[in-house]
Amino acid sequence: MVVTRIFGARIKRREDPRLITGQATYTDDVVLPGMCYAVFVRSVQAHARIRAVRTDAAQAHPGVIAIFTGRDLQEKMGLIPTAWLIPDSDLKTPPHPPLAVDRVRYVGDAVAVVLATTRAAASDAAALVEVDYEPLPAVADPEKAVQPDAPRLHDDVPDNVAFHWKVVNGDVDRAFAEADVVVRQRMVNHRLVPCAMETRGCVAHYNKGSGELTLWMTSQNPHIHRVILSGILHLPEHRIRVIAPEVGGGFGSKIPCYPEEAVVSFCAVELGVPVKWVEDRRENFVATIHGRDHVVYLEVAARKDGTITAIRGKCYANLGAYLSTAAPGIPTILHGLMMCGAYRIPNVHYEVLGVLTNTTPVDAYRGAGRPEATYYVERLVDLVAAELGMDPVEIRRKNFIPKDAFPYTTPTGLTYDSGDYERTLDEALRIVDYAGFRREQEEARRQGRYLGIGFSTYVEICGLGPSQVAGAVGFQGGLWESAVVRFHPTGKVTVLTGSSPHGQGEETTFAQIVADQLGVPIEDIEVLHGDTDLIPMGWGTYGSRTTPVGGAAIAVACQRILAKARQIAAHLLEAAEDDLEFENGRFYVKGSPDKAKTIQDIALAAHLAWSLPSGVEPGLEAQAFYDPPNFTYPFGAHVCIVEVDPETGEVKVLRYVAVDDCGRVINPLIVDGQVHGGITQGIGQALYEWAVYSEDGQLLTASFNEYAVPKAHQVPRYETARTETPSPHHPLGCKGVGETGTIAATAAVANAVMDALRPLGIRHLDMPFTPERVWRAIRQAQGPGGIP
Repeated sequence: MVVTRIFGARIKRREDPRLITGQATYTDDVVLPGMCYAVFVRSVQAHARIRAVRTDAAQAHPGVIAIFTGRDLQEKMGLIPTAWLIPDSDLKTPPHPPLAVDRVRYVGDAVAVVLATTRAAASDAAALVEVDYEPLPAVADPEKAVQPDAPRLHDDVPDNVAFHWKVVNGDVDRAFAEADVVVRQRMVNHRLVPCAMETRGCVAHYNKGSGELTLWMTSQNPHIHRVILSGILHLPEHRIRVIAPEVGGGFGSKIPCYPEEAVVSFCAVELGVPVKWVEDRRENFVATIHGRDHVVYLEVAARKDGTITAIRGKCYANLGAYLSTAAPGIPTILHGLMMCGAYRIPNVHYEVLGVLTNTTPVDAYRGAGRPEATYYVERLVDLVAAELGMDPVEIRRKNFIPKDAFPYTTPTGLTYDSGDYERTLDEALRIVDYAGFRREQEEARRQGRYLGIGFSTYVEICGLGPSQVAGAVGFQGGLWESAVVRFHPTGKVTVLTGSSPHGQGEETTFAQIVADQLGVPIEDIEVLHGDTDLIPMGWGTYGSRTTPVGGAAIAVACQRILAKARQIAAHLLEAAEDDLEFENGRFYVKGSPDKAKTIQDIALAAHLAWSLPSGVEPGLEAQAFYDPPNFTYPFGAHVCIVEVDPETGEVKVLRYVAVDDCGRVINPLIVDGQVHGGITQGIGQALYEWAVYSEDGQLLTASFNEYAVPKAHQVPRYETARTETPSPHHPLGCKGVGETGTIAATAAVANAVMDALRPLGIRHLDMPFTPERVWRAIRQAQGPGGIP
């Protein structure tokens, strides 16, 4: 079927055939003549001085080409930088060498790299490298790390606090003094491992003749990697080409600039041969960034009618051993500024301590700060409702920002673009039959069954931009996006986007935008991305920005093409431009629909240039750089129903309803896919996933044997619906949907579990709700002797 309409068309992803039939090219599929293989020697100590690195035995191993240690690279490479320097926070950025030199600071910290003719030879030789460590005291807990007697990770960060950030507005002390009820709760948002299906990897090739480095890598933002690598490697930016082939999942873990890609690139330049490195899964658990990991102390003030008047909190954000690329901005700008959620809370005081510990560095993981904020706010709302004896639905209605208040500026300084929060909640209640469920719940309780229902009425900040705001909050880059839309003489279209999709389906949705704007069959449109030599500068894919920012750039470029095409059409039809209509890919004279030229006719005429209006250049293409005037703010209502087995503590998700509003929807099929995946990751955090460290910094969940991810049989059939509240500043009214499910789901599941356990007097449990944790809470609630 030839489809030329954008909104509402459930078009299957055009990317999928090559992905599911094994025809796609991933980084590990890249094979170059003469290529050697890199394997990193990693610390098994969480904190230790390096007395010596002995490589003689490894050097003698058959096939070994070279071995580099931290000292070998110390004068030849720059440090790994942090790209988000949040202001007014006493930020400290300790040096992060590509390979550890004098000290290792977490299990997985790389101390050497071995290069050999085969991967097996490199791995065998790496096992022969002897590192003489002097163990030092380690600390993995962020609260313990800030204590005066805690081990110090970096000499220039004496208290292990990398920054102290706060947002304050209103008269918070007065609100608490006058409150009818104050609810306090310590909460933990535990550490997660992103677990992308494809681990990280890269292939570096250096052409000595041209001085050009080509790097194939698992990247969500190739241009950003090129800029940062230029500084680390001391190579001119225009001599570096970064290519992101197919990327098998990112979830934020392929945003940062890691040491490994820089070291592999250095090795290719130094040795003059191509070098490949691909993580094994064990490395992925300890060397690729982790996500979340907060301990937070919260209190909320409310009146007896349920009106929430203030929120106050202090967050200990575990950043790991070094500040990763975007790490300072995740628990502050993308988290702290969202601590009022979807509610009209006039007074706020929230502070964040960014704490360094002997653990893997923490950075963006799907949602990146916003799932944490949503979890805290939504749990607090339920706790206040329980304290006041109110229905959790009614307290939400009481505090929602009303529809007529938008655009709405929060006490934290954000301006929500548009919203209709009650509408999504009403639709979710209708689908789930809320009154009917409460009756079913009461009957189940009489039978000794524990059912619970949980709500998450969230709002998120996404569509990351605008650049002026990015600069004001310390982000060391722009957040605009680029696009080129190019007609070929035969009427086919090529789209070049600075976004870097990797599973979001944008090769389909971007083609739909062009098809809708220009009236070209979607089969005639190709979308190219992920190659810095081919694509104009762009800032990549993260923060649900690909459609809101990258899609907007494409729409603007299409409008510029249409403006030029209208001039040419008027000339060819011998009509005034104002007398032309454009519909379904045809320019025609008003009142004379047979007097027409197709957009393909115009493209050919523009390339032939036999008859063009005076002053009009040949060709038909346009470039756009779109810098949004504001973020976008999707929202919605998620409802989860669970059953808790009181004998085993097992939690089963029975139903999950998601009503989301991401503005105008380009492709409902792809939106559903994004929501489904996000919900599953949110359920994973709530019930299964947990990166656990021992007190001395050993990762105890370092493989899928110990780290549980949700399986298909553990999640229900998701029930999705939507409302559409367009973003007033976006050219197409879109808002973004890539992180929605993850942001909303964890809180919905948590509130459902707590609702199920409420008859037992259990007020709050921290995630994950593993059978053991829930079982112990039930036994403890049953009184002395409840636990064997």
